[in-house]
Amino acid sequence: MRLGLALGYWSRTPAPGHLALARQAETYGYHSVWTAESWGSDAFTPLAWIAAHTTRIRLGTAVAQMAARTPTATAMHALTLDHLSGGRLTLGLGLSGPQVVEGWYGRPFPASPLTATREYVDVVRQVLRRAEPVRLAGRFHSHPYTGDDATGLGRPLKSITHPLRADLPVLLGAEGPRNIAQTVRIADGWLPLYWSPLRTAMYEEPLAAAPEGFVVAPIAQARVCDDVSEGLRPVKAMLAFYIGGMGHARHNFHADLMARMGFEEAARRVQKLFAEGHRAEAVAAVPDAFADEISLVGPRERVAERLELWRAGPVTDLLLTAPDPLTLRVLAELNS
Repeated sequence: MRLGLALGYWSRTPAPGHLALARQAETYGYHSVWTAESWGSDAFTPLAWIAAHTTRIRLGTAVAQMAARTPTATAMHALTLDHLSGGRLTLGLGLSGPQVVEGWYGRPFPASPLTATREYVDVVRQVLRRAEPVRLAGRFHSHPYTGDDATGLGRPLKSITHPLRADLPVLLGAEGPRNIAQTVRIADGWLPLYWSPLRTAMYEEPLAAAPEGFVVAPIAQARVCDDVSEGLRPVKAMLAFYIGGMGHARHNFHADLMARMGFEEAARRVQKLFAEGHRAEAVAAVPDAFADEISLVGPRERVAERLELWRAGPVTDLLLTAPDPLTLRVLAELNS
């Protein structure tokens, strides 16, 4: 199992310690470093900055949001950064949900998310292969565009720039069972959310069809500390925000996933409290047991014991949200 550093996205301002953590992770032998985006900082620009200050560590987006860019624009970002970094990029994509897609990007959430994702990946792969001009008679991503307001002057094009790698890896963030099954069919890997090494049976069926080399790369918060309860606080804060604030009460993929993992009552309570403005109470309502399952928190000995659970399952890459060099170092030592 390889280790990655998940830096996420910025909050109010650029995170001052991200570059230092990325360079430290490279020193400790981490395989990859990942950035994300929500409705603030983008995923690609920080990776370009990190690429300029590192030499070996792989770079990944976990995730770049599909609604933020057309698939050809995403492919342009990917091939450009792959060239500049010497072939170190992995492209992680996610569809997000209606609240973000319609509220932030000002675009309709696709009526058929699976079809929209499949078409998006198809176009990205066509650009990267550069075998011929991009063509797709799609429902959501037609190339050339043929909508009612089309001029009729569009023609198929292929990238002027030759991609460095036609097989640049494409990973997908997926939560629902059908989405996961499609990810196994069309992507090079999967970026799970809320992975629990105690509940891997949930994913045995779709992963059984995965081809050789398929990447399973969940993100987990990690912190080496004496007080487990204190260490779980940021995990619970993250969960409360995603479950309560990252989607509508009637349409929240994150809350639905928590429910499928056996915590439905707690998920709905967190949603309700967050929606009513009781954010501290929402954080407190996240069960410690759930937060603990999906993270690596506590003294070194405890983290070592729990890390073995992750290593025993199908995870190929564990992407750690680790706040300090000590945690980075300890995890590297334990995983060696």
